[in-house]
Amino acid sequence: MPAFVMTLKQLRAFLAVAQTLSFAQACEQLHLSQSALSLTIKALEDQLGGRLFSRTTRSVSLTPEGEALLPLARRLLAEWSRTEHELRQRFALQQGHVSVAAMPSFAGNLLPPVLRVFREAHPGIRIRVHDVINEEVLDQVRARQVEVGIAFEPPPGSPLQFTPLYVDRFHAVLPADSALAMQADTDWATLLQYPFIALQAPSAVRVMLEERLAAHGMALPVEIESHQLATVGRMVACGLGVSAVPALCVRQMHELGARCVALRAPVIQRPVGILTRRDGELSTAAVAFCDTLQQAVTGFDLPR
Repeated sequence: MPAFVMTLKQLRAFLAVAQTLSFAQACEQLHLSQSALSLTIKALEDQLGGRLFSRTTRSVSLTPEGEALLPLARRLLAEWSRTEHELRQRFALQQGHVSVAAMPSFAGNLLPPVLRVFREAHPGIRIRVHDVINEEVLDQVRARQVEVGIAFEPPPGSPLQFTPLYVDRFHAVLPADSALAMQADTDWATLLQYPFIALQAPSAVRVMLEERLAAHGMALPVEIESHQLATVGRMVACGLGVSAVPALCVRQMHELGARCVALRAPVIQRPVGILTRRDGELSTAAVAFCDTLQQAVTGFDLPR
């Protein structure tokens, strides 16, 4: 038996006749000719296998089967109207939601002002932020737990689409009273003479530093580890050692009482950008968020 598909046109035609019990009045409501309406009702009855209306030259009434269909038709059309309204609101960016995963250095520094710009333009869009380590950002985008990720550029061969925002260079984090803090910059060999405070593995920052330094014959003399950048900053400010963070975190480190200077020999830097899946289309709200993100970041004065 072929599949039966009840169309919106048929439901609306049925409901108009059922509510008015008049083909003439239903034609006026639907802006249809009498013949077009009759053909629509007949097609619905043929598909269902029986009559929905009893018709005489003087009156129209519902059959028992028509009475049974009436409440369902009302519910279906009401649900469609609600869904249609919601979709129009979403496409117009008056309603919807965006889920974003961002690595802590971005989530705690650049993301709040970006969200403020986005919310001012689209107050009806709800936003869910996942503040997670770089590796978890990639995992959540791959698993479709979020639509948009903000992280370091993934390695070659990644299934994710990467749209660069800026290149983040690592800076030394120093106690404010350190002699190194008075200089414009310093080199890694000098920095590594001091006890090093590092983020715990598998932090992408930790792994990146270890790999890049190993390529230059150097190793991190890690004496203290922490999961949080803010804790690292406070430890450095208290004179427990030194560290290195992306330039994006320089302002945060200064607020915690530490000082930052550029690092050279080697310069360690890596692109930061937007991560999305290659095999899926973003929601209208997510597209608007990415546009806002790209425009906002170009206006920020990032340390170099």
